[in-house]
Amino acid sequence: MPALPVLSLPVYQDLKQLVLLTLPILITQICQSGLSLIDTLMAGQVSALDLSGVAIGAGLWMPTFLLLVGILISTTPLIGEAIGQERTDKVAFITQQSLWLALIVAVIGFVAVNQLHYLFTPMGVPANIQPIAKEFIFGISLGLPAVSLYTSLRCYTESLKRPLVVTIISVLGLLLNIPFNYLFIHGSDAYPMLSWLNLPAMGGAGCGYASAVTLWLNLLLLAGYISWSNDPIFANTRFYRNFRLPDMSQLMKQLYIGLPIGFSIFFEVSAFSLASLIISPLGEIAVASHQVTLTISSQMFMFPFSVAMALTIIVSNRYGAHDYVGLKRIKLLGVAVASGIALVTIIATIIFHQQLPSLFSDNADVIAQASVLLWFATLYQLFDAWQVNFAGILRGLQDTRVPMLMTLFCYWGVAIPLGTYLVRYTDMGAKGVWIALVTALGLASVLLGSRLWQQQKVLKRQWGLLQPV
Repeated sequence: MPALPVLSLPVYQDLKQLVLLTLPILITQICQSGLSLIDTLMAGQVSALDLSGVAIGAGLWMPTFLLLVGILISTTPLIGEAIGQERTDKVAFITQQSLWLALIVAVIGFVAVNQLHYLFTPMGVPANIQPIAKEFIFGISLGLPAVSLYTSLRCYTESLKRPLVVTIISVLGLLLNIPFNYLFIHGSDAYPMLSWLNLPAMGGAGCGYASAVTLWLNLLLLAGYISWSNDPIFANTRFYRNFRLPDMSQLMKQLYIGLPIGFSIFFEVSAFSLASLIISPLGEIAVASHQVTLTISSQMFMFPFSVAMALTIIVSNRYGAHDYVGLKRIKLLGVAVASGIALVTIIATIIFHQQLPSLFSDNADVIAQASVLLWFATLYQLFDAWQVNFAGILRGLQDTRVPMLMTLFCYWGVAIPLGTYLVRYTDMGAKGVWIALVTALGLASVLLGSRLWQQQKVLKRQWGLLQPV
């Protein structure tokens, strides 16, 4: 009898499936965050004023954008459940309804995003920055229909376990965003062969239009590939065949799952965004050091977050198949992998806590304060890995409402008020807001973990594996 791998065969197969899904998703997430990074770098080359306008615009755009995308992420567990039930005939219908929902939220989102400039004055945004930020927001909002439809098709593609397609398109989009940015920033004179366009130089605000073009290109590439690919998995589930009109019951089902996902992401992202405002009375050095620390820790968060997205896909399959043993196994394996990654990033942060800030700033005071704040970032990385993966598993089980309320409590009920108190009414300085964030993430991991444990017991009883008490 041939020797099995060190791991038992089912665990080995699960680990292989998890890794093969996670790696492309990770690259995709890095590319998506890279669009914002490129905008920041290229706007900064124009002027500090343009950089400030893009930063303000992006800061208001991103939470709204993530809210809308979160709603559409519900496509993943619904398709995953159908696959687990061996009902691939339902995949096209679910995708069609997701595309209708994408159009609806895109229209609402476009209107909402273009009202955000009314917040500039109450927020104290200087008058000379406001026009740039407003133009940036309008430009990038033109890409909302594209990114909404793209999200639905991305969920469809990744749920069919073909994430590499999305990854390749994301890398290509990231690379093309650079010349598009250059074109819109400097006008058609930047490329003599395009002088016939008579495109004016828009400065930093042009980054918004460039991002919109990139988002539309990504959509066309993804839709074209999955429409013409010979891959049997796409050929048997063509989303455009017998395209159905909006089905209210299916749309409501997706909203029932998706709205809590969107708001959960919004609550977390907005808490981290508001942290900068909480710290702002401490001065520019404190704010800059906080931003540097947040940027570093956000990049590290991509690793456990990508594992969580892969877990949602696999868990939804086993949820649809009523495979309790396989569901429990992938849950334990996924959390173990995410924890291992978090420990590696913690060790890396500890070793390089003085070197990492210097990659983002040459100000000695900023580097010194950020080096201290990174110690707090090491404390929450394990909690962050746990809470995001517990949430990912719960999404695979289509349990999103209670986790949303838990997220609301942790970030808006604990992190924001506690951080405000520690920063404004104690001598902790910027460290106070990071203590609050660590506390909130630790609490979130406990609450979401307990919810997952409770849901496992419910499923075990529903599936006839546990006698009622």
